[in-house]
Formats: sequence, C-alpha cells, structure tokens
Amino acid sequence: MQQVNKWAWVGVALSGAITVALGAYAAHGLSARVSTNLVSAVETGVRYQAWHTLAIMVLLVWQSVRPLAGQRWVIALWALGVACFSGSLYLMALVGLNLGIITPFGGLLLIAGWLTLAGTALLSDR
Repeated sequence: MQQVNKWAWVGVALSGAITVALGAYAAHGLSARVSTNLVSAVETGVRYQAWHTLAIMVLLVWQSVRPLAGQRWVIALWALGVACFSGSLYLMALVGLNLGIITPFGGLLLIAGWLTLAGTALLSDR
C-alpha cells in the first residue's frame, strides 16, 4: 500500500470512529447539556461526516484500481469540507463556539468535491 493511501485509510478510520462516538453522544448524552437545536446540529454534522467518510472509502478503492489525478482533489475537498462543515457544528454544540461562515463554506467544499468527482469521471476515458 502506498504511503499516501495508508494515511488516507487511517484518516477514514478515524473519521468513522469520530462519527460513531459523536453520534452516540448526541443520541444519549448531549441533550442534557444543550438545546434540541444544537443536538440536531450535531446529528446533521454526523450524518454528513458519515456519508462522506463512506464516499472517501469508495473513492480510495476506485483509486487503487484505476488512479486518476482528480481523485486526490475529491478526497481533499471532501475531507476539508467535513472538517469545516461538521467540525463547525460540533464546536458550536460542544463548546459554544459559533464559527459563522465556516459551516456554509464547508458545505460548498463538499459540493465542489462532488462536482470534481463528476469531472474526474467524465474525463476518465481520456
């Protein structure tokens, strides 16, 4: 396994662990500390992180079968998007830190990753 892929898989594994831990906390303990709106925000962050963690896993498998330049961009955009989108929601609910524009910026990064994936797929025959 290439060094880059090794660390990408470690990152995906850690993201999965964080997803499960925060999802469990949101379901079982967070409501005693914060409002239902903030619990809902964490659940949204967990949902987006979970889907993008799975998507990165699929992309890593595709990359091992057929490496394409755009795949790394997609992974980077999704990872940064999850960090900004989900991370800002977690910080808002868990420590009361409102990062304002970071959440929608993270969403834009996630969208950019999906659009880059489409472009990578379209250009894959060239």
